[in-house]
Amino acid sequence: MAMFILLMCALAQTLSTTDPKGEAVAPPTQVSKGESTPQQKESLDWRKYEGLLSHQMQLTLAERFVKAGEAYFNSDATQIVFQAIECDAQGNPESEYYSMYVAQLRDEGKGQSFGSDQRRYRLKHIRRISPIGSANTCGWFHPTDPNKLIFASTITPPAKQETPGYQRGTRNYRWSFPPEMRVVELDLSAKDITADSFKPLVGDGKAYTAECSTSPDGRTLLYTTLVSGDGDLYAMDLATKKITRLTALPGYDGGGFFSPDGKKIVWRADRNADNLLQIFIAEVVFDAAGAVVGIGEPLAVTNDGAVNWAPYFSPNGKVIVYASSRVGHDNYEILAVPVPTDRTAPLAQPRRVTHGAGADLLPAMSPNGKLLMWTSQRGSNRSSQLWLANMSQDDLLSGEIVPPVSDTASTPASTTTSKTIPVPTTPSTQPK
Repeated sequence: MAMFILLMCALAQTLSTTDPKGEAVAPPTQVSKGESTPQQKESLDWRKYEGLLSHQMQLTLAERFVKAGEAYFNSDATQIVFQAIECDAQGNPESEYYSMYVAQLRDEGKGQSFGSDQRRYRLKHIRRISPIGSANTCGWFHPTDPNKLIFASTITPPAKQETPGYQRGTRNYRWSFPPEMRVVELDLSAKDITADSFKPLVGDGKAYTAECSTSPDGRTLLYTTLVSGDGDLYAMDLATKKITRLTALPGYDGGGFFSPDGKKIVWRADRNADNLLQIFIAEVVFDAAGAVVGIGEPLAVTNDGAVNWAPYFSPNGKVIVYASSRVGHDNYEILAVPVPTDRTAPLAQPRRVTHGAGADLLPAMSPNGKLLMWTSQRGSNRSSQLWLANMSQDDLLSGEIVPPVSDTASTPASTTTSKTIPVPTTPSTQPK
């Protein structure tokens, strides 16, 4: 989860339509007998190889959004939150920064039979909830209050940045860190949303503060900030407002999520200062009252010559899905690995989930483990858009193994030579 700014291929005209209500609708595919277009051939290819997924469908369309991405479900998967740049009347970007949107995710498949290329789910009542011109990222539904949304926003247009905060070489994958970015809370039940509707949670507008999520009970806010000069993970108790620094290791630590039971966190870090992001997990340490007071020693999930980021726990807590360049830096794919438990064991080899010709990134799973939502550039348009597919979390580790890209891919990364945040020596207690 990052301030995700994809600078991709030039936008082409999409093959989509709009219904009279203004809702994006994918057109039916029409193929002459014995003929196939390049787009249709690609469609057949990835549907053939994505055996872990079914009914892959595009949720956002380029006719409305120049690009869209980083979406997450609410607690019952009836709504999603995502960031996007909308098209103006001439089809140009309405803003250079992402706005935040919420939408209803409508299941239209009750009692019906759908073919593999038909859309069963659709987005309804898409609503922008951030001021035009502001930069926004990392939307997250509060797990226990359906009317609360947490996300990062500059609220007003940010100052221009000459260089990206993170960039892999000269590739087009990069994101920036506007110092005006802070974490805010919004009441979705409000009819009229203005800049005054945002309740600041953390961040003073002087140091990038974003990449936010919460513990399953909604008590703890997990986020990343550059307040220390180097990106690190922090936890805030939303009741007491107490802030605890969780990492102080070299490199940038961000994109953190709690495990479904709230006992672990997963995140990605630029630990070796080589822009090859790797994924780590750690046990969460609690005090006697159930407040987060630190984390244990990080355990590497990946350590190879690839960029690995955007990790996300499966609802059963057994698998981590993430985006990786392990199959090539020109085509990121979604991979899956079991959650490691033994730091002396070799790293598990990841399984491939997606096979699109364009980048597949930022995976998230529905709470019941039956839907995968991600950002993809598959299709002829090549713009980043939201996709959804049926899946089973129990099948994620049955895909094909992706071979390592270097000889060090199966060697756990060292975490004992770097400075770590001290944690209490008293036994941890379960969160309340």
